[in-house]
This record gives sequence, structure tokens and C-alpha cells, in this order.
Amino acid sequence: MSTIEFKDHLNQLSTVLNTFAYNLTKNSEDAKDLFQETALRAIKNKDKFRPGTNLKAWLFTIMKNIFINNYRKKSKSKVVNDSTENLYYLNSTAADIENKADSNIMMKELLAMVDELEDTLRAPFLMHYQGYKYQEIADQLGLPLGTVKSRIFFARKSLKEQIQSKYDLAFVRG
Repeated sequence: MSTIEFKDHLNQLSTVLNTFAYNLTKNSEDAKDLFQETALRAIKNKDKFRPGTNLKAWLFTIMKNIFINNYRKKSKSKVVNDSTENLYYLNSTAADIENKADSNIMMKELLAMVDELEDTLRAPFLMHYQGYKYQEIADQLGLPLGTVKSRIFFARKSLKEQIQSKYDLAFVRG
């Protein structure tokens, strides 16, 4: 399919695509932006479209994926409204005070629990905690891969039990 033919088919579907975009966004300006982004990506990736397949479905999929990606991007961004004059607090970082006391205490307690583990469980667990992969741990400790995985599992299980007994928790997700 040539570029001209592709653009003609895209133009024929523009009304349907604009309607679909409006149904997704519920805003005419956002719908226009979504349609434009969809058309741009479709034209850029024209070579990935297989002639003889459903162009309308392909374009709808592109549009839906763009909408979902934009929605996720917007939901992750934090909006801060500063009603003070000259946006003083928004531009000021002096108001930020980070207190890590709780997490520091919890880490000390957890590390003490890890120290109470048997040596055979502690070494593989700590290596895994430090980011080593199972195979790297097995190679360094000279153990079979299954043994390493089992020891890490039993270390987690033991830590879970220690946490439950220390804090009288009904459950701990692990």
C-alpha cells in the first residue's frame, strides 16, 4: 500500500476515529490531540501495517494505547496548587523536611533479625538482598541452584515468622 493510499484510507476513517477519540476523552480539544497523535504514529509506522488486514482496528488499537499511556502519565504526575502570592511555597525547597527515623529503626530491627538466622540461610539471603542473582549466589557459594533458592525461601519464611511473633501480626505479606 502506497503512502497516498494509506493517507486516503486514514482520511476516510477520520470521522469514526474522531468520534472514538471523543468517547475516550470526553473533551473535544483532547480528542483532536488524540486523533492527531494517532494519525502521526500511524503514518510513521505505516510499514508495520499488513495489507489485507483491518486498518480501522489497527488505528483504533493505536488510539486506545496512546490514550491509556497518556492517562497513566497524567495519573502519576503530581499536581501542586500554591495559593500564596508569587508561588513562594511551590518554589521553596526549605519547607521540605525528611524524617527517616521510623524507617531507620525498622531497618535496624530487621537487620538484627537477619543476623539471628543460621549461617546457611543468612549468607544466600543477604547476597540476594544485595542484588545478586540466584546463579551468581550459587556459583560464589559453590551450591546447587535449587539449594540456594530453597535457603532464600526458608530465610524469608523464618523472617516472616519472627516479624509476626515480634509484632503480633495476624498476617504479613511476603
